[in-house]
Amino acid sequence: MIGIPTVDLADFLSENPNSKNAFVQKLGKAYEEIGFVAVKNHGLSDELRDQLYNKVQRFFSLPEHIKKKYEIEGLAGQRGYTSFGKEHAKGFNTGDLKEFWQFGQWIEEPIDGELYPPNVEVSEVEGYNETGKLVFKTLEKTGMQILKAIALYLGLEEDYFDAYVTNGNSILRAIHYPPITCEPKDAVRAAQHEDINLITLLMGASAAGLEVLNKKGEWIPVTALPEQIIVNVGDMLQRLTNYVLKSTTHRVVNPPREQWHEPRYSIPFFLHPKSSMPLTCLPQCITKERPKAYSDITAGEYLDERLREIGLKK
Repeated sequence: MIGIPTVDLADFLSENPNSKNAFVQKLGKAYEEIGFVAVKNHGLSDELRDQLYNKVQRFFSLPEHIKKKYEIEGLAGQRGYTSFGKEHAKGFNTGDLKEFWQFGQWIEEPIDGELYPPNVEVSEVEGYNETGKLVFKTLEKTGMQILKAIALYLGLEEDYFDAYVTNGNSILRAIHYPPITCEPKDAVRAAQHEDINLITLLMGASAAGLEVLNKKGEWIPVTALPEQIIVNVGDMLQRLTNYVLKSTTHRVVNPPREQWHEPRYSIPFFLHPKSSMPLTCLPQCITKERPKAYSDITAGEYLDERLREIGLKK
């Protein structure tokens, strides 16, 4: 956890204004400097986390032909299964050494013009979708609380993000990095990249491997300690704040050769807003010393652009 500050969400949710403000300032400074924090009292129980990991491991252990039937053409990997090596980081041509599953927002009818594809139901693992939904909704609530603190740090109304992220286009991604069985050449489990969304909430992975690039150009190993999750800034929030808050480069490296036989599982929650949210740089984040760095774009347009860059959409 070197260089990654820890914050306690209970401070923000308390009725003590001093504790709440201290949380806002510590969180904001961390997001300005490194873009990552560890969060305690985040609301996701160990029991629920372990339940989802158990079901995810059972799904990925299914035969390939069974998993393939859940890979739905035309969804750009936004729901259901995406097979091994299909996704690559922006600027890379080699596919990452992973397969994954994505749960999306549970909305049956269009809301504010948003129409999401339905989630893909798995029949082979009992309770798979139900557990995924419970974790999705838990982390969605936690993410919205973090965004309230970010809004205050930026001088916005506390509920600034609420209308944009309520029923937003968020994703819960279950990732399986299989054992490495041969020399991977230039491929790694996940090449260096920045996340697309507003913020990412990451529960503890099943093995080490996550590294964050600090200001000195050093790769720092990051592992969520017991009772903590990692929450980092994504590119959408970096655009909105005109680079005031940093979307930090990170990667998942291959383990030492003697651990190649061990799989790795990871489940990040990517908090996305509705597609209609404008990512126009906030006026208070534009100064003479910090001129506007980004063109105007909506969240939906930006997501579409990035999905093409990482090979999920043609």
